[in-house]
Amino acid sequence: VSSQSTPWSLVYVPQESGFSKRHRNSSISNQSVSLLFLLSFLSFPSPFCSQDEKNQVLITNAWLQMSWVDVYLSWDQYEYPGVQNLRFPADQIWVPDILLYNSADERFDATFHTNVLVNYSGSCQYIPPGILKSTCYIDVRWFPFDVQKCDLKFGSWTHSGWLIDLQMLEADISNYISNGEWDLVGVPGKRNEMYYECCKEPYPDVTYTITMRRRTLYYGLNLLIPCVLISGLALLVFLLPADSGEKISLGITVLLSLTVFMLLVAEIMPATSDSVPLIGK
Repeated sequence: VSSQSTPWSLVYVPQESGFSKRHRNSSISNQSVSLLFLLSFLSFPSPFCSQDEKNQVLITNAWLQMSWVDVYLSWDQYEYPGVQNLRFPADQIWVPDILLYNSADERFDATFHTNVLVNYSGSCQYIPPGILKSTCYIDVRWFPFDVQKCDLKFGSWTHSGWLIDLQMLEADISNYISNGEWDLVGVPGKRNEMYYECCKEPYPDVTYTITMRRRTLYYGLNLLIPCVLISGLALLVFLLPADSGEKISLGITVLLSLTVFMLLVAEIMPATSDSVPLIGK
């Protein structure tokens, strides 16, 4: 490459020296690539519903941050002064095939493939954003005072732990945007290794557990307080004298109020048959 070459001409130098975007580019063929993985949690997106209790689906807005070193994408910074980093399209170089295992999206991989930022040492940083749909068992027994825990399980689809050493970093919630219905309690993470009967090598994955608590102000004003008031009116029926003409009228009024209230409760309560909320029993 001549001194008049543009920074993008560096892209073609590794290709002439054995570089391939289809293969894991480690300096030693049997050496694993160390991959740092981080989930940056942003929000439960709006106007989408953050939880679909009926279909047991959680929808989240997040960034997947991945970092690794590719020695074939390094260059001498003194030979090319001023070129500290380059940006490559994700389909032009090798990137790890990290996917959401428990995806409920029809496309399965719902991330937007952005550029890969590479510096002169070969350090690669890939941060694809995405609206993630994941399966999640939702227990609404204690609705509206329920706490839900949903897992996001990430891992390589074809590479074992001997090829990609997947390492977990703590989830980043510094940019989290608050939601009107849910409070985010925490996003703890855990690295796991699975062994299958077919293979002797481990298959690592990183699982982040999104813990959230339902906010109760709306349901308290529209469900709990009316329930207490209507129950109090029902007790007043027994306090009225038997010969009082208003006793029957009050009883009918309370009955109609309970009917309307039960319709409201049925509309607000999550539509699921796995567990029945105690407020609806």
